[in-house]
Amino acid sequence: MIERIRKVVVVVEEIRLEGGAPDGAPLRKAAAMAVIPNPYAGLPFSEDLSELVGPSPELGTLLGARLAEALGAPLEGYGKGALVGTDGEQEHAVACITTPFGNALRAAVGGGTAWLSSFTKRAAPGEPVDIPLAYRDEIWVRSHYDGITVRVPDAPLSGEIVVIAAGTTRGRMHERLGGMTVAEAREAAR
Repeated sequence: MIERIRKVVVVVEEIRLEGGAPDGAPLRKAAAMAVIPNPYAGLPFSEDLSELVGPSPELGTLLGARLAEALGAPLEGYGKGALVGTDGEQEHAVACITTPFGNALRAAVGGGTAWLSSFTKRAAPGEPVDIPLAYRDEIWVRSHYDGITVRVPDAPLSGEIVVIAAGTTRGRMHERLGGMTVAEAREAAR
């Protein structure tokens, strides 16, 4: 699958002020995206989607490494997603980011034990997608509920899929709505 990637796109944003004020270190968000062919595009319904599930760990490893590199600091929150072109089914996008992809992504970014939030949809080229993000080790850490909006201007073409790994270096700036803290999550994991 890696040799069939049309392109890899990496997006980084750094938020320094929120509400006009700083809040410690800047919040870095990044997404690494790979545009791959959809072997099932335009074909009759197939019960077996192993041509997408099978190579997905390679994508998880590649995108996780590119994501970690783009963040330039330890990853605290993450999420995943996929866009399928108009000749495919939403299930084709989901097949790319199931457990084999997620486990490889976790390993590439240095672990993480929490449920990995995700989003998939059918899309035209250039359509934006919001990737939900959550704390890497505990889904109930509210400070890390976030998201990143990304798009690839010329993808997915009708017979393609865009596979996405996204992450953050910290929780939202000036978070103040309570819930479990990172410290509490770490203590509970002991």
